[in-house]
Amino acid sequence: MRIGVFGGSFDPVHVGHLLLAECCREQAGLDRVLFVPAATQPHKQDRRLAAPEHRIEMLRLATGGHPAFAVATLEIERGGVSYTVDTLTALAAAHPDAELCLLLGPDALAGLPTWREPERIAELATLVGVEREVLDDLRGAATAAGLATLLGAERLAAVLESRVQMPAIGIRASDIRAAVAAGRSIRYRTPRAVEAYIAAHGLYRSA
Repeated sequence: MRIGVFGGSFDPVHVGHLLLAECCREQAGLDRVLFVPAATQPHKQDRRLAAPEHRIEMLRLATGGHPAFAVATLEIERGGVSYTVDTLTALAAAHPDAELCLLLGPDALAGLPTWREPERIAELATLVGVEREVLDDLRGAATAAGLATLLGAERLAAVLESRVQMPAIGIRASDIRAAVAAGRSIRYRTPRAVEAYIAAHGLYRSA
């Protein structure tokens, strides 16, 4: 079994997240995709996130109709700063017969050498690079970051060769939060159930 691991703050989850996960499921041959909401991301410690229970519920609303999608709450249950190496270690123990596939966009892939224990991350999971057509350059990002030093030239070439491509969609969670705060519509940027949840719970109104 190949399990995709898709981490992030998901504040809120939007259609770009869902499309990325579906493209990875199909193109990378994943049996499941786990959406893993962070308690606190290392590079976002200065920003207050929506409460964990809200982010979890929005993810469940967004993914509930897809049989291959699931929400894994282990980072929130663990609390504190969420490090990918800890998450992959826990998932490897929970799914010893599965191949873990870590889903990474260009920024995440380029930043991998700065993460905690990047060598261990590369041992625990197959790296699946994702780029948006026209908008992203995964090869350029990987080269600029010197990823060949971390992964080795052969493995990096394999990551780039098997990269997942998705449509050029530029939706950002920060734009959705700003739109809500300004009283503008967010319809079609996030699933209707998530949009309704945000309205019902008054999320992001003072963002």
